Amino acid sequence: MSGKIPVTIITGFLGSGKTTLVRHVLAHAKGKRIALIINEFGDVGVDRDVLAGCGDETCREEDMIELANGCICCTVADEFIPTMTALLERADRPDHIIIETSGLALPQPLVRAFNWPEIKPEVTIDGVITVADAAALADGRFASDEKAVDVLRSADDMLDHETPLGELFEDQLICADLVILNKVDLVGEADVTRIEANLRAEMRPGTGLVTSSNSAIDVAALLGLGLASEDNLTGRDSHHELEHDGEPHEHDDFDSFSIALPESANKADLIRIIEAAIRDHDVLRLKGFAAITGSAARLAVQAVGPRINTWFDRPWRPDEVRETRLVVIGQSPLDRDAISASLKQHEPA
Repeated sequence: MSGKIPVTIITGFLGSGKTTLVRHVLAHAKGKRIALIINEFGDVGVDRDVLAGCGDETCREEDMIELANGCICCTVADEFIPTMTALLERADRPDHIIIETSGLALPQPLVRAFNWPEIKPEVTIDGVITVADAAALADGRFASDEKAVDVLRSADDMLDHETPLGELFEDQLICADLVILNKVDLVGEADVTRIEANLRAEMRPGTGLVTSSNSAIDVAALLGLGLASEDNLTGRDSHHELEHDGEPHEHDDFDSFSIALPESANKADLIRIIEAAIRDHDVLRLKGFAAITGSAARLAVQAVGPRINTWFDRPWRPDEVRETRLVVIGQSPLDRDAISASLKQHEPA
């Protein structure tokens, strides 16, 4: 692997804490220059905007590349390989590359892509990191074991088969070299013990498992693993590879759309309306930025199920339109008209 640029793949379900983890790595890179490839699901580049500027010299603006034309696992040949090739052709190549996948991505096709002859001589996978949401798992939203799925099946006739979410979560676990069980501060000690046991039942033997709050992990435990994961594919097969005759992964099970709203009179009103829309329409994930009357800074909004986090991230720029722009993600089909109507019920400024 001498001379190859190490690549860390960070995957995990929607809202598990991947972007926060990337921010943490960039802030503690100790002078190592990092290139960042971000894959969004949805048509507003929220994650890139959240990350912009947090690395300064560690991750310059030109080192942040966004793949927004589809899930990275479905666009390997058309977008990922050309992006990697262009990055490797730069005179000032990075010391390390981090890929943050969409929350809906299968990591397996991406790992296999590192054996493509166009890039294999130049890069190697340092490790595949899967971030899991302890609070979500404790709530039973993304069950990863058969017993939990059976409980849901018995309670709801609509869940008489393994859900796409369950398959996706298991695929992300089975591909991992290291699993980070994040947000353990939001659950009890007994829940953490139970969740860890359930996760280990789905993980490959030898996969590491650590816990964190707010994705705070020693960067030394994340970078420099040197695992060359692309040369160790045994046991990483996805559900589609094992059960669907090798059919390519599709995103027909998920849907997303973006919506623009006028400036809100106050933050509390906006959060109340978002909470109601998520609850009434079973929205899995909502993220974006909001304009609040009287505030010179824009409000970042990140929601996973019923939990909503907000913070003022930076001042509005003079050339920006002060408006709220949100991305809504859920299982297909989303009732876009009904969700949009719910979100537009707030009182404009």
